[in-house]
Amino acid sequence: MRTAITGATGYVGQAVVHKLLRRDHEVRALVRNPLTAGALRDLGVELVEGNLGDRSALRRLVEGADAVIHLVGIIVETGGHGFEQVHVEGTEAVLAAARQAGSPLLLHMSALGAREGADATRYHRTKWRAEEAVRAGGVPHVIFRPSLIAGLGSPPLKLMLDMIRLSPVVPVIGDGRYRLQPIWLGDVAEAVARALERADLRGSFDLAGAEALTYHQILDQLEAALGVHRRRMSVPVGVARFAAAAGANLPSAAPITSEQLQMLLEGSTTEDNAIATRFGITPRAFAEVAREICAPYAARRAAAS
Repeated sequence: MRTAITGATGYVGQAVVHKLLRRDHEVRALVRNPLTAGALRDLGVELVEGNLGDRSALRRLVEGADAVIHLVGIIVETGGHGFEQVHVEGTEAVLAAARQAGSPLLLHMSALGAREGADATRYHRTKWRAEEAVRAGGVPHVIFRPSLIAGLGSPPLKLMLDMIRLSPVVPVIGDGRYRLQPIWLGDVAEAVARALERADLRGSFDLAGAEALTYHQILDQLEAALGVHRRRMSVPVGVARFAAAAGANLPSAAPITSEQLQMLLEGSTTEDNAIATRFGITPRAFAEVAREICAPYAARRAAAS
């Protein structure tokens, strides 16, 4: 299958590309700078130089493709890359190119919790609007709405690991009982491949791991994988909100934004998890994923002791 993909150099995109190549898909990727995407070229990926605002590049990307995978998204707004521009306008541009090319399938990566309404973050509202555009776009589609994607290179888990490794005290915002349902990166990539290969998998799907874990339970499993135990300090939610708001003017100095804080506190779980019921994938346990993520640090710790 000839597959076109945006976001191929990202955390999820790299895993998806490797999965598709192992299943003998031909992959064409949109990249900002081919000179810095040599690793993809070395794998046999065809590179198309451009970005989501380059309609000509998008046309070249999707031309003749049997499926288009749109993975580009941001968690933090920086400079000219805002939620509206990336999530909504970027998705509309990819959709328009796919529709014009007569693409048989568009697979779009959204997020668990995407919704409209005043109670939603701008991240979730723009993710929802992108979903709505895809649903109304006239192209057969698959929409994935994953919980926290856990694997080597996960920014949120790397932050948690660094706190555990480098500090004798780990801060926990509020009571730490808000729950997440981490899904292994490899399971997400497998779901993408199965969606491309099975015509019965069309529509919108929540993707999550087997367990809904509290923040404390996630810390417990990371500590166990590292072989350490840290004291935890509760940070009042009000204090965390003040710090996040104050850090808006100094984003590089703020460990979490106001929107990220809201999303953390509301959690990310689903009762409509499609990973096993629709995709036939037995999700990997987070404890096993934690051991994989922590293995390099645990090995260093063992060697130093």
